Amino acid sequence: MTTMLQLPHGNAICYSGYRDGQNPGDKTYPSMVEIREDLAILSRHWSLLRLYDCSPHAERVLHVIEEDGLPFQVMLGAYLGAEINNFGCPWGGTYTEAELEAGRAENAAELERLIVLANRYPAIVFAVAVGNEATVDWTDHSVPVPNMIEYVRRVKAAVSQPVTFCENYVPWQNKLRDLVPELDFISLHTYPVWEYKHIHEALAYTKDNVASVTSLYPDKPIVITEAGWCTNSNGRGMKAEHAVQELQAVYYRDLMDWTRAAGLLCFVFEAFDENWKGSPDPMEPEKHWGLFTVDRRPKLVMQELYPDLAMPGAVQD
Repeated sequence: MTTMLQLPHGNAICYSGYRDGQNPGDKTYPSMVEIREDLAILSRHWSLLRLYDCSPHAERVLHVIEEDGLPFQVMLGAYLGAEINNFGCPWGGTYTEAELEAGRAENAAELERLIVLANRYPAIVFAVAVGNEATVDWTDHSVPVPNMIEYVRRVKAAVSQPVTFCENYVPWQNKLRDLVPELDFISLHTYPVWEYKHIHEALAYTKDNVASVTSLYPDKPIVITEAGWCTNSNGRGMKAEHAVQELQAVYYRDLMDWTRAAGLLCFVFEAFDENWKGSPDPMEPEKHWGLFTVDRRPKLVMQELYPDLAMPGAVQD
């Protein structure tokens, strides 16, 4: 007899706490003090967090949650680097064979860290994700699907939590069909603004993205692990006039209303702006997906919930 998968319910958000001058590529991570500040903000509205990797940042987040007895549960991810070249990536998905070999070795080490942390914090980590956007056509960290299957099997054999893989909605429609039976649930990403959709068609487009996958796998649970709206853009990848706080607020409200009514777990992307991302251009859209700015001020979408942090001179607890 098959046991129905039980995932937690609640407000869910993607959390990556890198502030100005911090960068995972440089191994400069948020401090324990900074993480405590962030979690004090997020705990006022969210109970579920998604973490992207098993770096010292993730270790510190899990440690703070446990040490302080914070009311969070976490989807813990493993970040997988490139194992093959992707010549279709617009921003550089090609590497030397030595770099790819080093990437495979680092991926094995990252999966081991995922297993160790999931087993160390079984009351906090409710699910684990073996990779993020590693099979979509435009990725710069491409991993072959047979390798993904092997990795999922390795992790499933070593942890008690449900296992998933986080990916854009498109690969789930065909490319990942052999991976789906290995997973406990599907994790899907949907970004209407990246696909030049106007706000008036955004929620319908998100619903279509999800339906395109649920129709193929009616017996497999689906979680939205990324959905959000950018608030600044230089015009790369989206219309600049769409990337404003007013439209972020509209999409967020529509998304929350729909997913709650549908009983669909949805991780909003993302908690805070991250200035390390993308190009050096300050209007680079990758930097501007937070519900809060990089200095922890609430954007329009959050100002009603966080009026104290919106005030000039507000001090974070």
